[in-house]
Amino acid sequence: MKTTLNDCRTLDAADPLRTLHNHFVLPDGVIYLDGNSLGVLPATAAARVAEVITEEWGQQLIRAWNSAGWFHLPQRLGDKIAPLVGAAPGEVVVTDSTSVNLYKVLSAALAIAAEDAPGKKTVVSERSNFPTDLYIAEGLCRERGYRLQLVEPDGIGPALHGDAALLMLTHVNYRTGAMHDMASLTAAAHAAGCLVVWDLAHSAGAVPVDLNGANADFAVGCGYKYLNGGPGAPAFVWVNPRHSDRFQQPLSGWWGHAAPFEFTPGYRPAPGITRYLCGTQPILSLAALECGLDVFGAAQSLGGMAALRKKSLALTDLFIALVEERCAGHGLALATPRDHAQRGSQVCLTRSEGAYAIVQALIARGVIGDFRAGDAAGHADILRFGFTPLYTGFEDVWHAVEHLKQVLENAEWQQPKFNQKHAVT
Repeated sequence: MKTTLNDCRTLDAADPLRTLHNHFVLPDGVIYLDGNSLGVLPATAAARVAEVITEEWGQQLIRAWNSAGWFHLPQRLGDKIAPLVGAAPGEVVVTDSTSVNLYKVLSAALAIAAEDAPGKKTVVSERSNFPTDLYIAEGLCRERGYRLQLVEPDGIGPALHGDAALLMLTHVNYRTGAMHDMASLTAAAHAAGCLVVWDLAHSAGAVPVDLNGANADFAVGCGYKYLNGGPGAPAFVWVNPRHSDRFQQPLSGWWGHAAPFEFTPGYRPAPGITRYLCGTQPILSLAALECGLDVFGAAQSLGGMAALRKKSLALTDLFIALVEERCAGHGLALATPRDHAQRGSQVCLTRSEGAYAIVQALIARGVIGDFRAGDAAGHADILRFGFTPLYTGFEDVWHAVEHLKQVLENAEWQQPKFNQKHAVT
């Protein structure tokens, strides 16, 4: 039996999470399926940032570091992220960008590896890992005398043997939405004598993550995707407590000092995760991110991450089914795993021709997804659609697929204006 628009409306009416939509600001006439690149604006964010500017900065001035609690924001926000990623209070800090945090933890991990397994000189990663991760790893490998080995997903296990010292993976692949089994891969890496660094940029806030349960070593993640912290929002970093005091990270700035306001000339790292801070924190950005994180507090009373994951899978299942039912014969292929255990919160489609233009035609209709180009390794062009269960509804999915069907049937994507590449795709 074919799914109808009324069926989708019925699903929305029965959705226990439907009221969470009210915590966000979404433009009229827009179906937003790009929260895996930039989350939407929390409804409280504009007023909160204005309050920080006019009341805290404007009136309290430098006193706000104490009176408004600015100084402890990295730890306070870290504690709000911790339950989303399976960490304990005091194990996460919010700071810097994902790339900078990755540099910190990779440096620390390589220092540990050099001491524990000095003969191992390879860092293993997935060939289609997010490029910034590979760039950071490439630079560190060159600096430290390591080799970066890139493999396809089925080659990860075999690559752990031999001289592999470190495995670096993104939990959910940014191109395909394929999700690794964190627990089993971490166990396999440890059995082979490797440390593991996880990038949670496409996981945190979208799928359940259990860093401590998986016995992971290091993790970083993004604040502006599913956590809805705003463009360029600070990222976060987690280090397993067994590693946190073993080495200082390389960016030994004053905020990571054990007593920054002693102003002593020698560096003494703070205990625990605080040593992964570096310089003065971006208070306005942290305030906006906290608004996004507070929505997860509201979601907790409605079932938390388990309920969000259930809805995410239902949304992506529906999208896949409707695309295959309504857009058959138009050359679309599914790049995202059907298996729930292997799927993040996005669906990626491939097409041999016009993928970029199709996405642009959809955006012109108010359906916002994005495009990721293929590469020389044979990965195809991707039409990418993210499903954020905090604010995406089932009726949104039905209309999105209807628009896709019309773009394909009417060949709208062939119009020259949709084939002009923008700087950001």
